[in-house]
Amino acid sequence: MNFLVIGSSLAFLLYILATLAIVTRLFHPKGPNITLVLSLATAAIIVHGFNDGLLFFSQDTINFNLPNVISLVSLIITIAVTLVSLRFKVNLLLPVIYGFTGLWQLVILFIPPIDSIPLVVEKVILLSHISFALIAYCVLIIATLYAFQVTYINLKLKSKNLTAVAHLPPLMQVEKQLFSILTVGTAILFISQIIGFVFLDGFLAKENAHKTILSLLSFAIYGLILWGHFEKGWRGHKVLVLMVSASALLTLAYFGSRFVKEFIL
Repeated sequence: MNFLVIGSSLAFLLYILATLAIVTRLFHPKGPNITLVLSLATAAIIVHGFNDGLLFFSQDTINFNLPNVISLVSLIITIAVTLVSLRFKVNLLLPVIYGFTGLWQLVILFIPPIDSIPLVVEKVILLSHISFALIAYCVLIIATLYAFQVTYINLKLKSKNLTAVAHLPPLMQVEKQLFSILTVGTAILFISQIIGFVFLDGFLAKENAHKTILSLLSFAIYGLILWGHFEKGWRGHKVLVLMVSASALLTLAYFGSRFVKEFIL
């Protein structure tokens, strides 16, 4: 436990320092010091990964309780966006992601002990379904953050506030990345649903019905967004509203019931 306390505290500090390094120079003429930001973030990610190893693999089973899953999801999203930042300007996304991930590393220290929820490693199909679902969720949340970035850049361009977007990528580039990421995330979500329907006996059981229905609804909305964009030219505010709606449904599907069971009941 002492290792976890030290590690989580250190990860929190590093993530917050990376966040401050971006925010304090977000509108500076030269922009943030990306080398400093990524150095701090990389150190935080390494410590975070070690912490998650302690959380998940402390015994012979993988402990998939809700705080652990949120920590893992935030780690995957953080790694993905950090890698993207090596090639593209995502200065608006980084402080949001680093800030949330850092705060969760602090919060997890104060959450009361929760009963272990084991996932036996030998259950390959279930593990595959969960893995695809988590990856899809991470990718689709990143796409949602991109939708916010597109909306922000679009609003600033319409108001002719060019200073606010001087250190951000071109609108069309970000929009293209948004729909590429959304396509990949939707495809992975589809794979996770197929695995569930075909191979998992309890996928349509009463206790899992709400998860299945909500995830299918979110999948349908993501698919609608892609169809609307490529066939009807949808973009801007309409896409943002639909993205947020779909992501909210997917979050409820994956975490809603577990939050009630693990923290309320």
